[in-house]
Amino acid sequence: MKSHYHVLDGLRGTAAFSVFMFHIWELLAPTPEQNPLQHAYLAVDFFFALSGFVLGHAYDARLAGHSAGGPQLSKGGFFLRRLIRLHPMVIVAMLAGIVGYVLDPFVGDAQRVGVKLSLGMLLLTFGLNLLLLPAPTLPNYFGETHPVDGPSWTLFQEYIANLLYGLFAPRLGRKLHLVLCAASALALLLTARYFGNLGVGWGWDHFWAAPVRLACPFLLGLLVYRSRLRIALPSAYLLLSLVLLAVFMSPAMGKYGWLFEAACVIVLFPLVLMAGAGEVQPEGRGGRICRLAGELSYPVYIVHYPFIYLFAHWNWSTHPSRPVLAAVAIAMYCGVTLFALMLSRWYDRPLRAWLSRVCLEHEARAGLHARALQS
Repeated sequence: MKSHYHVLDGLRGTAAFSVFMFHIWELLAPTPEQNPLQHAYLAVDFFFALSGFVLGHAYDARLAGHSAGGPQLSKGGFFLRRLIRLHPMVIVAMLAGIVGYVLDPFVGDAQRVGVKLSLGMLLLTFGLNLLLLPAPTLPNYFGETHPVDGPSWTLFQEYIANLLYGLFAPRLGRKLHLVLCAASALALLLTARYFGNLGVGWGWDHFWAAPVRLACPFLLGLLVYRSRLRIALPSAYLLLSLVLLAVFMSPAMGKYGWLFEAACVIVLFPLVLMAGAGEVQPEGRGGRICRLAGELSYPVYIVHYPFIYLFAHWNWSTHPSRPVLAAVAIAMYCGVTLFALMLSRWYDRPLRAWLSRVCLEHEARAGLHARALQS
């Protein structure tokens, strides 16, 4: 049975909760430079690096037919497993997003169907985003490619990574892998310099930057796994969480900000992966925290943004006092976290278990039947 990297799971949670807090502070800080987590959008690049590592760990041997646990995993079986893992929470996030958009009580007619947009356009956008495809943006939503649930633009990139990995990773030799890592790192540097930062890819004006942000960290994460690069650290989860928070909370660096952010993705995040993979099974309270943070990371990340828009529109329309604003922000943070935990325990886990039993058993029987016909 494969080992599980609980420290890396916990770091995913650290990054997800940082993104959530970053989006709250976006509404409260007068300027981006005054956001105490102004670089927290780099959590997205860290997620991509984690994905490269985790996919390699979970599927490299199985797709290549070298796994001791059973026969070679088919490409169809791989894609089905990834769909079961990711898409149930996407459905919930999209439903929350569309309900929040239509019923938002703080925007007047700005989002009303029949005034600013047609029902057909709303349904088209919802349908495309439900499939994680880019869609026409919605009024009042800042030109996002995935306006029903903003963070899902990264899931679209994640699906692209899964597709390419399933098709080509077993044949990706080390020399070509190194060349692609170098080329994608150069592309990331040029993109960061062009924009002055890496907080791009979510809107139609800079949509082309999204696959650039995906390619470099994903390939580096896969390289870290395949090279068996490990760094042993005591209290790895705590120390590495502090490293990530130090990156996210770093001050503005003026004209060198783009270089700092690119260096974090190209150099620092692979080192964090190496150190996080050095401690496979943390014990005691630290292990429990890692597992809980890892469990909450995906649902918190994917469902929080509709609540951010409601919070923003309430704040902008009612102009509450600072104590009231702080109290509501804290209540939202805790409430969404509890909502994410409930979704994980009572929806996502049971549904994925059921889908795995039904779909994967059917897929296994189909594979056995096909092999019987060939023999």
